[in-house]
Amino acid sequence: MELLTDQSHHFDIPPDIIYLNAATMGPLPITAAKAGDMGLRRKLYPWEITSNDFFKVTDSIRPKLARLINADMDSIAICPSASYGLATAAQNLDIRPGQSILVLDDQFPSNVYTWRAVAERAGAIIKTIDNRESNASLSDRLLDAIDASTAIVTCGQVRWTDGALIDLEAVGKRAKEVGAALVVDLSQSCGALDFDIEKVKPDFVVCVGYKWLLGPYSLGFAYIAPEHRNGRPLEQNWIARRGSEDFTQLTNYQDDYGPGATRFDMGERSNFALMPAFEAAIDLILDWGIDRVEATLAARNRDLCRKLTELGLATPSEAERGPHYVGATLPGEAPIDLVGRLAKRNIFVSQRGRCLRITQHLYNNDRQIDVFLSALQDELAVAEV
Repeated sequence: MELLTDQSHHFDIPPDIIYLNAATMGPLPITAAKAGDMGLRRKLYPWEITSNDFFKVTDSIRPKLARLINADMDSIAICPSASYGLATAAQNLDIRPGQSILVLDDQFPSNVYTWRAVAERAGAIIKTIDNRESNASLSDRLLDAIDASTAIVTCGQVRWTDGALIDLEAVGKRAKEVGAALVVDLSQSCGALDFDIEKVKPDFVVCVGYKWLLGPYSLGFAYIAPEHRNGRPLEQNWIARRGSEDFTQLTNYQDDYGPGATRFDMGERSNFALMPAFEAAIDLILDWGIDRVEATLAARNRDLCRKLTELGLATPSEAERGPHYVGATLPGEAPIDLVGRLAKRNIFVSQRGRCLRITQHLYNNDRQIDVFLSALQDELAVAEV
């Protein structure tokens, strides 16, 4: 497969900035910013906004979001956040007293708090899976924990703190064997790592748009499996009802919802600024091809991990981490303000615990990585003195 070349021309990143923090927030592509600006400016002239405009952009983006995960268009709901999608899943999954909900150690808070509330209401048990005292991978530990008492397995494709990879195909198969539901948060992988609904067969998928999808904040999507599409939405908004396209008949109240997963759409989904920006970002990713994005970042991160190891930082094996994600364990003498020190050099990474999270993208290049590694070596050397 031909790897992608430097794609920095799609972004407005100054040449002196080295941004290695896509896992926190991906920069908006220039085309997306222009589309969002044009959409926002439409509100200057509201008399030009027609009833059809409330439906046009969501009808256009829904099949593109489905393509990201090899799903059907009717499975996609528009959400403002991962927590919204997770709350939707929680409202539509059954759990009995004494059953267990499996989460990962250091899982993202929204994907823990949601299930703690569910467990408290249902009299269920939260089981946290980790591999700190084991030679097994986090993925293997999760697989071993799924048993007849498991009601729900909820996790990401990679763990957000360090990029630990979860074998979701195996997890999905095992969950189905015991009758457990699978809820997947793709916020830290969708757009940069292959995911196939048909192979994993989850019950629900949630994803924010502002990280690896390079979209705006406060907008994302959810996948709803066919067996859950007649479920209960979080909101009872007008636009999700059958026949809502005809504004003259909105007071002819309808009990029926629109087709597919649209009943789960958030209210005011027709955001005239955010939706065009989101669609432009998705268009760019689909044009690149997720398989090519993944392969390109995998090659770059393979080389980065080798160089980090030479500096004395431990990195997971390639089999145990997402190919787009590098989490390097810092030595004990590393400065506590390392991220801030690097930021003063215009180098932007993040740190979660003792893990330095380095998440480059297609706007980065070899020169930037070399500058980052040199600065990192300098800061670690200062700390040792």
